[in-house]
Amino acid sequence: MVGVGLIGSGFMGKCHAIAWSAVGAVFPEAGRPRLVHLGEVDAHLARRRAEEFGFARASGDWRAVIADPEVDVVSLTAPNQFHAEMAIAALRAGKHVWCEKPMAPGFVDAEAMARAAEASDRVAVLGYNYIQSPAVRHIGALLEEGAIGEVNHLRIEMDEDFMADPDAPFFWKHEAASGYGALDDFAVHPLSLISVLFGRVARVICDMAMPYADRRTHDGIRRAVETYDVASVLMRLENGMPATLQVNRAAWGRKGRIAVQIFGSRGSILFDQERFNELRLYVTSDRPAEQGYRTILIGPQHQPYGVFVPAPGHGLGFNDLKIIECRELLSRIAGRPARLIGFAEGLEIERTVHAMARSFREGRWAKVR
Repeated sequence: MVGVGLIGSGFMGKCHAIAWSAVGAVFPEAGRPRLVHLGEVDAHLARRRAEEFGFARASGDWRAVIADPEVDVVSLTAPNQFHAEMAIAALRAGKHVWCEKPMAPGFVDAEAMARAAEASDRVAVLGYNYIQSPAVRHIGALLEEGAIGEVNHLRIEMDEDFMADPDAPFFWKHEAASGYGALDDFAVHPLSLISVLFGRVARVICDMAMPYADRRTHDGIRRAVETYDVASVLMRLENGMPATLQVNRAAWGRKGRIAVQIFGSRGSILFDQERFNELRLYVTSDRPAEQGYRTILIGPQHQPYGVFVPAPGHGLGFNDLKIIECRELLSRIAGRPARLIGFAEGLEIERTVHAMARSFREGRWAKVR
């Protein structure tokens, strides 16, 4: 059985813990991993989380998790600025790595992570769970079979409102050390969908905005915000297709929206992550009197939905995508084909994000490569 170490036990740490606990029940062929060692910022929190999540051991030092001989794979869910040091240390120690996105705030660190993965014989992947959605998989199948003809335009947006309140306090995602802001916090998810559905981005022009220039700290002091919550990007993909990307972390009313609009010569496809158990399809092959968007409800015929629920209309959730991702990781560790974004592919996403930021600084189009 694979031995699991977890570094970080916040929102995404709990998602990873749930996935490791459930993957064997949902996908019996994956086996049942052992929850070996949990690391946190202090020993007390580590012990509490280990008891809650079911890990056998706990430590206030993340290095102890990596050094544990019973740990085969490390789930890395610490804040972005620690990803590079932790991931590289784990790979050099001979551990597989499942690191939450983005790779790192700095491109040099992301490159170092990719080099460490290439130099090792270990599996190193990133937590892009939205590519695991049965709806997204079906969109890929529709595109492959030419259901909407030749695709000529893509629009993709990601919006949430967890930074919409101007009175909300300053926290670590407002620090420049965490990255650019919405670009590497949010845009990487739409870019992961573009990567699996259409391939690489060739060039970009980007604008960013900071809705609130400062926020109060917990001490009541006003501190300057160092990241951008809004970004708008024009893109040209390597296949020549034009695309637009818009991301916003301060969009009141939006909770988890990734809206995808794909337009082709014979139809279009619409998808919204807030309603991610359905997609909408328009095809010109319908009789003119009946032409219109049809809603396709995701069900057992859209795998791997059926291994969770045997009936349509019941719906999957966010954590279910993480369980699917965990199964894909275990498949790759076992040497089987898997739908994942590894460090090499992830580096291309990081390269695109940094090209966007460069475009914003220089006020002009920027090539990704």
